[in-house]
Amino acid sequence: MEMAGAEGVTMRVLIGPDDGAPTFVMRMFEIAPGGQTPMHAHGWEHEVFVLDGEGEVASPEQRLPVRARMAVFVPAGETHHFVNTGAERLRFLCLIPAEEKACQ
Repeated sequence: MEMAGAEGVTMRVLIGPDDGAPTFVMRMFEIAPGGQTPMHAHGWEHEVFVLDGEGEVASPEQRLPVRARMAVFVPAGETHHFVNTGAERLRFLCLIPAEEKACQ
């Protein structure tokens, strides 16, 4: 992922408009140990399911631990980022509205 503030992050679209999915995009993120997504906010919610690893979803106000088999809801407009705090990769699925695909 080539964004300011992103460290050790890869993202790929698993299902999206190119596959005929008109409503949602399913993406998979992998964050290397010590890596993080950039702190950001946007006008759509995330539904996240952690596949493996451990880390935190953090906002300016709080840090919440995440680990394998946890579901996480990030409301629209909430400033947030994901941080890998473990020794292994943090891997999660993230669903967003299809019309926001260009805002990856």
